Amino acid sequence: MTYRGERKHSKKREAILEVIRSTECHPSAQWVYDKLKPVIRDLSLATVYRNINLFIKEGLVVSCGVVGGEERFDGTTSPHPHTICVHCGKVADTPIPQGKTMEMIEDSWKIERPPEAGQNFSIDFRKTVFYGICQDCLNSAR
Repeated sequence: MTYRGERKHSKKREAILEVIRSTECHPSAQWVYDKLKPVIRDLSLATVYRNINLFIKEGLVVSCGVVGGEERFDGTTSPHPHTICVHCGKVADTPIPQGKTMEMIEDSWKIERPPEAGQNFSIDFRKTVFYGICQDCLNSAR
């Protein structure tokens, strides 16, 4: 496993990153901790948080935002929108509509405006989150 920057190899760090990257559920730090604690007995929740924050700084993991009081993370770092269920809190990747490519979306995110237009910065990225009700919640309501 390759990490950015010069730092000591850590089996715990490697396991935390692998758990985040191996799931599509957009886990919280608590979820990661609960998955790894049975196999890494001396793991602490603080270690999970510390390493996730390091991964975010290094661009290896992104934050999807806070859902139900817990920050959720994604191991897929390429720009893509998310959908969050307002009923159960499920976070899912949102498919790009047919005919739209990620390049087009990325280009539209990098809008630069002249300072005289009231925008004294250029936009490097944008998070797009859609809120609604997931299919499971819709089905259970019927």
